[in-house]
Amino acid sequence: MKKRGFIPTCIMFISFFVLLTGCATMNDVVKVKEDGSEGTTKVYPVTADQAWEISKTVFRWEGSDAIEEHRDQGYMLTSSGMNLVSWGAVMGAWIEPVDRNNTKVTVVTKRRVTVNIATTLTETTYHKRFAQAVDIVKQGKPLPRNIPD
Repeated sequence: MKKRGFIPTCIMFISFFVLLTGCATMNDVVKVKEDGSEGTTKVYPVTADQAWEISKTVFRWEGSDAIEEHRDQGYMLTSSGMNLVSWGAVMGAWIEPVDRNNTKVTVVTKRRVTVNIATTLTETTYHKRFAQAVDIVKQGKPLPRNIPD
């Protein structure tokens, strides 16, 4: 019995399933943040400028693609590509000064494919890495290019 058609059939089925379930876009990230339905917010003891640089660094540490900066509106968007366990994600971070020395940071991450079990970056991991970076900055050290141990 030949199984030549099995793999192409599986690929077609998976592709069709992905198309039917829809894919998240960066615009979806902005929408859910604006309506307040998704996102995780924490306040950090850093200036807004420091928080901006830290956020870009965290996204880079986690393997994001190019970062689309909307500094005048206080947010940045990025994405990550597909890997062995995920179809990738779209992400956004909002940086809002609370006062001179404290900044509110909200992050939204969405799986590109809604039925995907795993994602490349979770909101919890983002804030864990962000707190790590705050500690580094508070010690007066520059942020490393790669994720610290």
